[in-house]
Amino acid sequence: MPIYALGEFVPDIHPDAYVHPDAVVIGNVTIGADSSIWPGAVLRGDEGFIRIGARTSIQDNCVVHTTAQDGTTVGDDCVVGHLVHLEGCTIENGCLIGNASMVLHRATVRSGAIVAANAVVLDDTEVPTGALAVGTPAVIKAGRARSHMAREGAKVYVERGRSYRANLRRID
Repeated sequence: MPIYALGEFVPDIHPDAYVHPDAVVIGNVTIGADSSIWPGAVLRGDEGFIRIGARTSIQDNCVVHTTAQDGTTVGDDCVVGHLVHLEGCTIENGCLIGNASMVLHRATVRSGAIVAANAVVLDDTEVPTGALAVGTPAVIKAGRARSHMAREGAKVYVERGRSYRANLRRID
């Protein structure tokens, strides 16, 4: 798997985390225990920091980036779906970020909130605890998140990461 130091910044990956061989991790990136980073995902901590909590999945072809002013933090027990772009934002614990969505600069997705597939959470937006963000730009629907979806998805991906770590082998 391509894991790169960038100058003085060396990724800090917990030994119980799973990083797929086709994911890329660069620079000032921390990945917590039992988290998983899937094929094609790029975590590029070049200008600022990226922090991925424990038991969080960053799924296929995600881009997690940062700015010099705004780091990117994803909490514990989160599911970040396929093709998601996170940039200089904060995702608190127990969130689900739906496929092909974007969460941009200084936005905060509070604990237990969900960003629906294809939604765009613009700069400086707050998605409150338990809310659902839908559309482009995202419209906030208070109390509409089904937070159990993130918890269940996080558990599935912890097990999937363990299985891949134990059983994945290249055959070409």
